[in-house]
Amino acid sequence: MALSMASGITSSLLLETTLLRIGRDRLPWIAAAKTAAGMSMISMVTMEAAENAVDFHLTGGMVQFDSPAFWGAAVFSVAAGFLAPLPYNYIRLRKYGKACH
Repeated sequence: MALSMASGITSSLLLETTLLRIGRDRLPWIAAAKTAAGMSMISMVTMEAAENAVDFHLTGGMVQFDSPAFWGAAVFSVAAGFLAPLPYNYIRLRKYGKACH
């Protein structure tokens, strides 16, 4: 579980850092990395932990690509990963007066 969480968080941080560097903001690499880590680290850790906990609970850690139960568990784990950080994200967006849409 630690390996999957580390790879998920690392890939998210790399993507966010790159987007902050080459996107509209054009931040320097160090500032982009600090911004990416600061703005979503708690959210990413919460998402990864919820997804992995639900997945492990439902599948026992077994990956069976030909099993409908595996794919059903994947749907539930993705939903849990989406829902778990929502309260934190909502509070942060309200605090800083930002909107998602």
